[in-house]
This record gives sequence, C-alpha cells and structure tokens, in this order.
Amino acid sequence: MFKTISDTLENKLNGLYYGNRILLPFSCYVLKIIIEDDILMDFSPSSKSIYLNETDSFTEIYFKDFKNLKDTISKYESVKLIAVEKNKDIFQMENHIKLALRVGDNHKLIIEKTDEDILFLE
Repeated sequence: MFKTISDTLENKLNGLYYGNRILLPFSCYVLKIIIEDDILMDFSPSSKSIYLNETDSFTEIYFKDFKNLKDTISKYESVKLIAVEKNKDIFQMENHIKLALRVGDNHKLIIEKTDEDILFLE
C-alpha cells in the first residue's frame, strides 16, 4: 500500500534518517527545502547541494553539504519542506503542504505539518 502525505500526517507515521539521508514514507513532489540557513530549490541531477530520489512508495533526500543531520540539526530545529501530493496540481497553492522534519532518537524522523504562522520564505 502506497502512503500519501495525508496518510502520514493523519496516522502520525515517521520517516527515517541515516547520516545525511532522509527517507520519507510517501512519494511526493518536493518544491522547496529549508535546512539551517540554506534554501534549496534546485533538485536537478547536477545539484551540488542535494540529491532527491522519488520511488513509488517513498522519497529519499541526500544533503550533500552535511555529513550527519543529527549533528547539524538540534532537537529544537527542523528541516522545513514544501511538498505536493503526487495526485494533486502543483500549480494550485492550496495543494502546497508545509512540513517540519525533526530528527529523533534511533534514526526516527518525526514528520509534522507546520502551523501557518511558522516562517516559510515563499
């Protein structure tokens, strides 16, 4: 069974992280990622900062500029991501979902929808 962003949020499912790699339990269109002070929007194969791989059942993201996300992101910070469900129109702003990804213990990646009040540079 393939999961969506909505399934993940409703069922409070987690992703995984290993070193500089994040695994999301859903496939999606990624529009923007904010990590520390970096705003990443170039997900082309030639990107020097990030490698993005989408499969039918999950999305994996490699952050090339970081060796270990656990050492980079404190428990009070998160990776911010703007994504769209695979079956939705990316050109409709109401389909853009703002997520916060927090690294937990034992390689657990906590995935939460952000409040509209949280600063996302559009």
